[in-house]
Amino acid sequence: MMSEGGGLCLSEGGELPRLVEDQQPAQSDPEPASKTPPRELFQNEGGEDDADEEGDEDDDGEDDSGTDVLSNEEKPCTHLERAEPFGSGGLPHVFQTSHLVFYERFKAYQDYMLGDCKPSEVKDFTADYLEKVVEPCDWQALWHTDVFDVLIEVEDVDYKELRAKVELVVPLQCEARGCDLTEEAMKTLLEATMNKVSLQELHVVYDESGDFDQTALALEHLRFFYKHIWRQWDEEDEDDEFDYFVRCVEPRLRLYYDILEDRVPTGLVEEYHSVLQRCSQTFREFSSLRNGLSSDSESELDNVSMVEGLRMYEQMEALKRKLRIIENPLLRYVLGYRMNCGQLSCSAKGERPGGGRVVHVVSSSSSVQLLHGLMMEKLLPLYSGKEFEVQFHSDPSVAVSSCYEGDVVIICPGHYTVTNSISIADSIQVEGYGLPDEIVIEKRNKGDTFVETTAPDVKISNLKFIQHDAIEGIMCVRQGKLEMENCVLQCETTGVIVRTSAQLVMNMCDLYGSKGAGVEIYPGSVCSLVGNGIHHCKEGILIKDFADALDVLPQITMVNNVIHNNEGYGVILVKPDARAAEGQPADAQSTGGEMEEEHKEGGATEAEGGATEGEGGPAASEAGSDCDVPTIVVEESPAEAQPSSVPPEFTEGNDAIKRELVATSVTKRRLQKRRMKELGAMQADENLLSQEMFVSIHGNQFRRNGMGSFGTFLY
Repeated sequence: MMSEGGGLCLSEGGELPRLVEDQQPAQSDPEPASKTPPRELFQNEGGEDDADEEGDEDDDGEDDSGTDVLSNEEKPCTHLERAEPFGSGGLPHVFQTSHLVFYERFKAYQDYMLGDCKPSEVKDFTADYLEKVVEPCDWQALWHTDVFDVLIEVEDVDYKELRAKVELVVPLQCEARGCDLTEEAMKTLLEATMNKVSLQELHVVYDESGDFDQTALALEHLRFFYKHIWRQWDEEDEDDEFDYFVRCVEPRLRLYYDILEDRVPTGLVEEYHSVLQRCSQTFREFSSLRNGLSSDSESELDNVSMVEGLRMYEQMEALKRKLRIIENPLLRYVLGYRMNCGQLSCSAKGERPGGGRVVHVVSSSSSVQLLHGLMMEKLLPLYSGKEFEVQFHSDPSVAVSSCYEGDVVIICPGHYTVTNSISIADSIQVEGYGLPDEIVIEKRNKGDTFVETTAPDVKISNLKFIQHDAIEGIMCVRQGKLEMENCVLQCETTGVIVRTSAQLVMNMCDLYGSKGAGVEIYPGSVCSLVGNGIHHCKEGILIKDFADALDVLPQITMVNNVIHNNEGYGVILVKPDARAAEGQPADAQSTGGEMEEEHKEGGATEAEGGATEGEGGPAASEAGSDCDVPTIVVEESPAEAQPSSVPPEFTEGNDAIKRELVATSVTKRRLQKRRMKELGAMQADENLLSQEMFVSIHGNQFRRNGMGSFGTFLY
């Protein structure tokens, strides 16, 4: 069977499947140097009778790598493109293979190259794969390095060592960078390497016959795997019984393409590469130290080295854990939020130097009737004082960037397209003159955010935002306070994000379409959601708790929201498992996250060692004999908040959310106080520990959410 990324399909045991007998007679002694394309690689190539009977199956099973079908059996040809030549163009062209999309590489690694192998079996599986698809000899390639490109011919392939025995093509065809290379020098270099070069450095010379398509694709998969997927420490994992593809290959491959397609914030990408580099450096130092130790020696120097080795090992395990979290699409923001809250794109201007305030009117087209209504309903009643001046704009982003402290932006009906992020660093008011569906601001270009606010007091109302490719959210409250009222938020990637220490007040808004959570609430933030509709997102509301004891849960008000038709939970709490919270290493399986299904239908749960809140009552104030738990205020839901017409199954999630938040906060506060005592710093941090946690959750309706009203996700 043909792979979508090139190669033969391996069965579960990693064995080569039986060839289809009606495609080609079996040969008892095939010649390895044959240039005839291995017809068993092309799954829908066969006789005309077979084509008539199995046409539909052939259409469904087409290979997406572009090499599955020969359009004319009499005239085979390549289905790969010709790549631009290396250097100045004096060398032969090679196959274009670096353009493969995600699912082509995914299928190649999953079905043909790695299968269900363990980390210790990767090299063996890879060698078997290459042996089945790479031509053993008599093909030309460019030996590509950082210093030179030279044309060589392959005489033999050592699949186990991932190396090829080559000979220089005479006359010499070579392009050097920063040095002069002669034919004699190249021959000397090859002799020094015993005429063997790495397969990863070989790029197959373009050939229109199609004979070497599979070889070119296989080398591309090999090259990509060892450059972007494989880690030096993978085969040394103590737990070698897991599926390497599922745990390591798939998440790393997805992250690679998410970064390539600008789906990950720039700061988080930089953090990932930094952690990866530090982990690689630590592993090299650890390996060097380990190799220098003698198992029989009891010298003091070796004992010191062992202590240093243990320190390096612990440091490396911590870095590996960070990498796994960032590679996990559900958890990458859990780690990344600290180092990558984003650089402020603009700084606050403060008050206008000459004093006064400006009303910025934004209109794509003006009419006398529109201006008259705006004048009578807005400008004269509210902004007729001497301190106000009126300026006109056609672009909302230009109007916002022109604002100083206290300015007002009024946007008239129209469809406005912006290409840059809108950053609000001063306390201003942005409002639409009309209904939200009449005043649309749409972002086209890619970027980390659509609208970000850092000012102490920003108000946005009566607007519709349409988001395209904003990685970090349609609305991101990094600092300060944002009040939104009567807005429509049409998301394409991520919804509203409330960062640590920021405050969001969101009333009577409609949010939908997010591929992540509709609203992401970070520790230490204040979030008030009243009367909103949050629907058709991956998750409705995501509340984040982190392992750091100094991170406190957010203060949350959720009243009379309708959270419905989300793919996952209506509300989900992401938190570390008990071992991570206590500073102990988590189970390898729990790294990827674990759902607690008891919350699926809105049931209650108790945090370990903590307390749960009673029905409508305050949380238990006693969490252990060794520590006092600070006050946790839980606002009781008024009887009239839940109309009798609403079935109870749509509102029962309110109590479950309150119970879990309170129990989690109790456990967190106990851990805080314990660690403070260990550090001897209780007096200095009493104010921190005496802070109240406020929870007001009632009257919300949860309807048709895929996994239920409320759940928790452990990492």
